[in-house]
Amino acid sequence: MLSVSDSIVIPRTELQLSFSRSPGPGGQNVNKVNSKVTLRWDVDQTEALPPPVKRRFLARYGNRISREGQLILTSHRYRDQPRNIADVMEKLRQLILAIAAAPKKRKPIRPSKATNRKRLEQKRRKSEKKSGRRSVRFDD
Repeated sequence: MLSVSDSIVIPRTELQLSFSRSPGPGGQNVNKVNSKVTLRWDVDQTEALPPPVKRRFLARYGNRISREGQLILTSHRYRDQPRNIADVMEKLRQLILAIAAAPKKRKPIRPSKATNRKRLEQKRRKSEKKSGRRSVRFDD
C-alpha cells in the first residue's frame, strides 16, 4: 500500500504495475531485463481519496488521465526494477501531496488612500517630465 499522508492511503490492489524493457543504457542486460515500470491507477473508481481531493486531482491532472479514467505513470530512471517501482510510487505520492491541502481563499483588499495619492502624484510628475521634453513651437 502507498501511504501518502495520515488520511490518504492507497491500497496496493488499486495500483497495477507492468514491466517492459527500458530504453537507454544498461550494458549487456538491456535486452534481457524488464526494468521499466508502468503504473496504472483508476482515479475515477478509487475510494482512497476523499471527494474534495479527488475533484482537485481531476481538475489539476485531467490531461494526464486516459479516457478510461486511469492515471498512467512510468519510470525508467534506474537500471533495476525495484528502484523504478519505488520511483514511480514516489511520483504518484508527490502528485497527490501537491493537491492534498485545500487552497487558501484569497481575501480581496483595496489600496489605501495614501497609496492611491502617491500613485497619482508619481503619474503627475512623470507626465510633467515628459511634457517638458516636447519641442517648443513658435507661432508667428
